[in-house]
Amino acid sequence: MKSHIQQHLMSYKEKYKNRGRLLISCPDQPGIVSAVSTFLHNQGANIVESSQHSTNPEGGMFFIRFEFECEGLVEKESQMEEAFKPIADSFSMDWKFMYAYHLKKTAIFVSKELHCLLELLWAWESGDLMSEIAVVVSNHEDAREVVESFGIPFHYIPATKEIRQQAEAKQLQLLKDYDIDVIILARYMQILTPAFVSANPYRIINIHHSFLPAFIGAKPYERAYKRGVKLIGATSHYVTDDLDEGPIIEQDIERVNHRDDAEELKKKGRLIERTVLARAVKWHLEDRILVHENRTIVFN
Repeated sequence: MKSHIQQHLMSYKEKYKNRGRLLISCPDQPGIVSAVSTFLHNQGANIVESSQHSTNPEGGMFFIRFEFECEGLVEKESQMEEAFKPIADSFSMDWKFMYAYHLKKTAIFVSKELHCLLELLWAWESGDLMSEIAVVVSNHEDAREVVESFGIPFHYIPATKEIRQQAEAKQLQLLKDYDIDVIILARYMQILTPAFVSANPYRIINIHHSFLPAFIGAKPYERAYKRGVKLIGATSHYVTDDLDEGPIIEQDIERVNHRDDAEELKKKGRLIERTVLARAVKWHLEDRILVHENRTIVFN
């Protein structure tokens, strides 16, 4: 199975060996698109996708994502980034070049519920999730067999609030050892410490089993049932120090009624959780998300 997945990844890297992305946030003003487009043209690049958003043309913020093809891009990376600095400075840009062929290395954290993990693994196996899933970390042994069947290293690290600092020290070392770019909390039912979060700013993606900001924290389905809700949902967001209040990437909902007890809500909710998390992860891997304050701009 692993060789089959590696073939997908190698084929993708070959197909997109000249594909780059440029993400920009800056104060809105005339001339930004023209300046960047001209720069890319002068670098021999052809723009294949462009998306932009302005919060307010009069003194607001401007966000744009370019995707481009450029022959010999691997050799041009450093030169292109250096040449772009004067333009970025003139418009006070927060910017970054990303490259499709630099596949992000992913770590998945999971507890006992495996539906979100399985959705990610299936998407990865089929070539719909372009990433190197380097490691899976869990505070339970339940996922070991399925993870290792995909040829992915599995690390069991017990984690409770009494030993959280020791557990996170081991986890952070693993992230360093595997050179991880993004961490996915696929129903990892532990609260991360501020130290762990600050070490990975906007690199931790969580799935919360409610339509935030409703039912923040534990047991949202039980609380939703008691409240008699008619809609349930799931939310994928970046993790910050504020529990379940980080920038929202994706959400979805499904209608329910009085016949559905808490267990039925959970069953229906799992389907939403799986798809919402998978979409959020895919957009992050494709560099489609910009964070501004506590909001996201998602060019999907």
